[in-house]
Amino acid sequence: MPATRLMPSDEGHDLIDLTREICDKELRPRVDDAERAAATTPRLPLEAFRVLGRAGLLSLPYPEEYGGGGQPYEVYLQVVEEIASAWMSVAVGVSVHSMTCYPLAQFGTATQRQALLPGMLSGDQLGAYCLSERASGSDVASMSTRATPDDAAEPTTYQLKGTKAWISHAGHADFYTTFARTSDDGQRGLSCFVVAGDARGLAFGTPEKKMGLHCDTVSEVHFDGVEVSADRMVGQPGHGMSVALSALDSGRLGIAAAATGLAQAALDQAVSYAKEREQFGRPIGEHQGVAFLLADMEAAVTSARAAYLHAARLRDAGRTFTKEAAVAKLVCTDNAMRVTTDAVQVLGGAGYTQDFPLERYLREAKVTQIFEGTNQIQRLVISRQLLKG
Repeated sequence: MPATRLMPSDEGHDLIDLTREICDKELRPRVDDAERAAATTPRLPLEAFRVLGRAGLLSLPYPEEYGGGGQPYEVYLQVVEEIASAWMSVAVGVSVHSMTCYPLAQFGTATQRQALLPGMLSGDQLGAYCLSERASGSDVASMSTRATPDDAAEPTTYQLKGTKAWISHAGHADFYTTFARTSDDGQRGLSCFVVAGDARGLAFGTPEKKMGLHCDTVSEVHFDGVEVSADRMVGQPGHGMSVALSALDSGRLGIAAAATGLAQAALDQAVSYAKEREQFGRPIGEHQGVAFLLADMEAAVTSARAAYLHAARLRDAGRTFTKEAAVAKLVCTDNAMRVTTDAVQVLGGAGYTQDFPLERYLREAKVTQIFEGTNQIQRLVISRQLLKG
């Protein structure tokens, strides 16, 4: 059944209604076949993103003056959750795209925002976030991709060399929000750039063969002397680490919301099955062992939703939310793993087959505990926030 929502405005309610309509008409009828096909031949569902883009759902949390939806994060995240309940790969893509726009929207100059944001927020473009490398995942400061300035050029340009890994939308994105080393000064040596998707020297690896999220195509991005003008550096040289971490605070909330939507879908499937499947002369949902399992699943989904909404409301109020974002990411993704596992259990042998989507939900839930900072890193962030000062 649809999640019970208390939206902050009539417009928020309308957006949820619109999202549910799109999910029912455009996403749910296609997800099973698309995910199954992409398991052998990776393919990003660009048509789904175009539908969401035309509806204005790819730019909700950004200012209207640049083409955004002007919506609070509280509304945007609930839209992401609804999309995830229909198609997790697409919801992850929406979250990733939103995160790629954040550095420019938050740290860019007025000139940069006026020049680039309208295109990024138009619904016609899709972004990629190039932070991780094979040897620098959680340890962001150890990245080796380097941006070298060519001071002789007019205006100044940078040459990017290196390889990014685990990049969603690689090879399909219209722009790449990229972090590279501009000095050897550790955490203070990183800078942020917006690289055009058709830049010379940009190449892509073979898509990764993953456990799940097959329609979220992920591969390496190779920068082989890619030239980027200095006016596409976001923020000051050496400030890339703070830009990246700030973006991740918001990005983690996107993943938290998506994980909650996935858990809600698993719960709904389990409840529906428990009402219909009979054993010992009555529906299995009437047996206490199953009923209590369903109750625990509902409690997990509800508490997850409360966690990400609390963090979102702090963000919307302009207050610090780093700790709360990490808590939400940790709680929501751990709960998604638990709920999808228990949902398979409710269906028994049927849940282990591809006749039902629960085995896919279980596989999709696992990676939520890993990307946008592993849940071990979330615990590190939370504990440091608790103990600092």
